[in-house]
Amino acid sequence: MCDHDGCGDKGEFPAPKSPDSRDKWQFCEKHITEFNGKWNYFEGLSKEEAFKRAQEDMRTARGYASSGAYDMGSAETYGKDRRRSDALIILDLDDDATPAEIKAAYRRMAKLYHPDTNLGDSDAAIKFQQVSTAYEVLTVK
Repeated sequence: MCDHDGCGDKGEFPAPKSPDSRDKWQFCEKHITEFNGKWNYFEGLSKEEAFKRAQEDMRTARGYASSGAYDMGSAETYGKDRRRSDALIILDLDDDATPAEIKAAYRRMAKLYHPDTNLGDSDAAIKFQQVSTAYEVLTVK
């Protein structure tokens, strides 16, 4: 039975109750679509915790990408796609981000983590370096 209030349809589609829980909701097709449209894995986390989790997810994904299960392309392009994907994740952008969106994301995050506004915060300095490198990866041809 669908876990959405007032719905009597069959709940065939599982959905997480929270990012850290193994408990699942069971929704019908209509309500799983609504749930997925509103789901935010990082909701309720501080910016720092959200960034940390995104970094951990990137490291996990990197393990899959380097496993040999994927086509790595030619010697000229080896690693470029992965660097681009990592950069997009760091700047919280979609694959089809425009140059203007890339620049806006960079400026927003650079201001957030800039060492001048986070005096003595070594984590912010590292994040600023990651954001700067991500921007360079996405803008240098």
